[in-house]
Amino acid sequence: MIRLLLLAIVLVGGLIVGTTFADQQGYVLISVADTTIEMSLTTLVIFIAALIAGLFLLEILVKRILSVGNFTRGWFSARHLRKARYNTFKGMIKLHEGEWKEAERLITKGGRHNDFPLLNYLAAAEAAQGRQQIELRDRYLQLASEQSDSTLAVALTSAKLQMREEEYERALATLQSVKVDYPRNPVLLELLKECYLALNEWQALKNIIHPLTKANLISEQQALELEEKAECGLMAFIATNKGTAGLLEHWNTLPKKLKKHVPVLICLIKQLHERKADSEAYIILRDNLKKRTDDRLVALLPTLNLADYHPATVLLENMANYDVRNPVIQSTLGQLYMRTEKWQPARDHFEAALEVREDMSDYAYLARVLDKQNRKQAAADLSRKALTMVDDTE
Repeated sequence: MIRLLLLAIVLVGGLIVGTTFADQQGYVLISVADTTIEMSLTTLVIFIAALIAGLFLLEILVKRILSVGNFTRGWFSARHLRKARYNTFKGMIKLHEGEWKEAERLITKGGRHNDFPLLNYLAAAEAAQGRQQIELRDRYLQLASEQSDSTLAVALTSAKLQMREEEYERALATLQSVKVDYPRNPVLLELLKECYLALNEWQALKNIIHPLTKANLISEQQALELEEKAECGLMAFIATNKGTAGLLEHWNTLPKKLKKHVPVLICLIKQLHERKADSEAYIILRDNLKKRTDDRLVALLPTLNLADYHPATVLLENMANYDVRNPVIQSTLGQLYMRTEKWQPARDHFEAALEVREDMSDYAYLARVLDKQNRKQAAADLSRKALTMVDDTE
């Protein structure tokens, strides 16, 4: 615009000067070396104006040519980008359909002209693993890690693929490399949970239960079950490495709320029984049964090897007085009386249990008691009935 204005000023000025000095055109002499040029002043002005106009036209022409080149390059670039996106789209479909080889071909082809190839490399890694090309998978992941803002996405994808191949230790190392920077990422927390479960990393699992709950990845009930599972696993580890003393020391450090959880109590009793610490197990079991009645805890009493079953029998008889139709208490009493070879009380309690509900184990126990009482036919009949129940369950 400025150039056109300048050209207009020169032309108007030329016309004004030409009109003013129409009768006095003047004289201009240009001498360069042996060459001389003569012309009137008016001719010089017109020549300069034409030269400027010519330069302006040349500039416009050059710009037009360059713009055509840019347009051509832009058109080819846009075409490549469209093609890359199309190949990526088709490759993703093939990936979800499980056609790994074709998916890898299309996705890598789409990544060549893609403006954001990170997704292509990550998808190609998944396709490569689908073909069991683990080295190629890791090569794609390396290429993905070289892209900007790719740290978390590459780590999560790598861990997922490693876990599919049951490479849990590698997956855990991968996740821990980004855990400090992204401690609340929900996908990271979920993957850590799966790794900890697979590797029996119980203390680490307990540490992320609260973040998992806070991120709404697990419900309150799931959090409770996860905590119980982690605690049982931790107790087994401590019992194996530190024995009964270490296990009881750990138990005493647990919060009262957790010590009341029946599944945790059951794990403790079983671990103590495995290490022949049945007396210690009985004391803990007895104290808890005095506070509440729970069939799961009652059923543990016959599994313990005690020097004297009388205290346990008295405890259960008192409980039976308040809940006479509890089949678990009746069956447990029958089993304890069997331990001390008191066949008639054992028979009475098994029959009382079977009046409430039929149970294959109680029929088998009662058959043994009747056999001890020399009631062979009745024992045989009950044994057949127990076997019939076994067949029905199968």
